[in-house]
Amino acid sequence: MKNFVALGFVFLVVVIAGNSLFVVKETERAVMLQFGELVNNDIEPGLHVMIPWVNTVRKFDARLLTEDSPRRRYLTLEQKALEVDSYAKWRIIDVGQFYISTRGEVSTAGRLLAERINDGLRDQIGERTLAEVVAGERDQLMLALTNDLNESTAIDLGIEIIDVRVKRIDLPEDVRSSVYDRMITERSREAQEIRSRGDELAIGIRADADRQAVIFEAEAYRDAEETRGEGDATATGIYADAYSKDPEFFAFTRSLNSYRETFSSKNDVLLLDPDSDYFKYLKNGVPQGE
Repeated sequence: MKNFVALGFVFLVVVIAGNSLFVVKETERAVMLQFGELVNNDIEPGLHVMIPWVNTVRKFDARLLTEDSPRRRYLTLEQKALEVDSYAKWRIIDVGQFYISTRGEVSTAGRLLAERINDGLRDQIGERTLAEVVAGERDQLMLALTNDLNESTAIDLGIEIIDVRVKRIDLPEDVRSSVYDRMITERSREAQEIRSRGDELAIGIRADADRQAVIFEAEAYRDAEETRGEGDATATGIYADAYSKDPEFFAFTRSLNSYRETFSSKNDVLLLDPDSDYFKYLKNGVPQGE
């Protein structure tokens, strides 16, 4: 009988101990309730003790969570409809407020967050044009939306929005064709304007290049004529100086060059008076003293 009592006592101690001790992991946040009333709104990770059947512990994932919002239709500043598919990354930062606001239901937090994202996207997209939403200011839109949401969600829901991103932006089927046609027309007009400006610039560049080419050619011809004139003047000076030193030898040299050029071809025929001065040096040779 005593053994059964002892065994029952041990079993009771084990049950009480098992229900009194609990562990909060590093990736978790927890709160403690006492008869349904919140008594500890942020239990740190580690081993803890509670009163069985009096205290209740609720644990929540402290890691980043994802809320995938359903596709919604929004109007831009020009009243053009867009279908936007978005998602948000968030985490719990105030576990007590999170429990109070959502009763600890992550699905409730996701639904409330999705509603706020929907309202925020409607406001942000409504302030921008179609081009700005699709490309020009897409990053600024997401950043502004994230900042606006964090101003309220931390206080109201106890969560922090890490990032809000748009997965896809589509045009509704009923307006897609007309929008595409209008975009093609606008892009064609812009392309034509750019081509016209390019052609105008090209004409100006070519005209300037032609003008500079004429100037360069004229300057080059002027410089060449000046150089040629200087060379001719220098050559004339050299010839004159050489002639003044020995006129007879100079005349003899010129005659030899003339003979060489005249008789260089076997087919040439030259009719001259034998007594002509042209053959002076052939008949008489070099004058004495040279």
